Amino acid sequence: MRADARKNRDHLLAVAGTVITEQGVDASLRDIARRADVGLATLLRHFPTREALLEALLRTSFDELTARAGQLETSSAPEDALVSWVRDCVAWTTEYRGVTVLMAAAIEDTESALHASCVTLRAAGTRLLTRAQDAGAARTDIDGTDLFALIAALAWLGDQPSLASRADHLFDVVASAILTNPASADTGGAPPSGP
Repeated sequence: MRADARKNRDHLLAVAGTVITEQGVDASLRDIARRADVGLATLLRHFPTREALLEALLRTSFDELTARAGQLETSSAPEDALVSWVRDCVAWTTEYRGVTVLMAAAIEDTESALHASCVTLRAAGTRLLTRAQDAGAARTDIDGTDLFALIAALAWLGDQPSLASRADHLFDVVASAILTNPASADTGGAPPSGP
């Protein structure tokens, strides 16, 4: 890719990241193009579909979360690694409102631009879960699909203004339900506020 084309592509991704952070994953492509000071055709030339744009935008984060799972796997106790990684995932998903719906759909849709990244991310979480299960630190009646669904549910809570203040507390509740000895892992959440 030519340097000017890469610069234009990087600019579009930066603007898209800002707009999607503000408006969620359903943000208008026209709005993204307008804010990037380009025509819609230019945006579509670089990213022919919304999914292609999202895949390019999210790939780095997916790669970082996958790498983080690998680091935690070798540096932390199984239960701590699992809880820490799930917390990281939930924090990241709340950055882009609505992304968990796309991720869940992409897992099942092999034609999705997001499919490979989502499958790789789920596999990283599954490895951490399996490691915790093998150590007797996590319940054995859940799998990577369940873990992915719990992350999506926790992310949804963070997106709800009326529940956002309880998100950390509810994270701890879910983490405690996953672990067989929750007192041994520092879930790190705050006590609930409000009624």
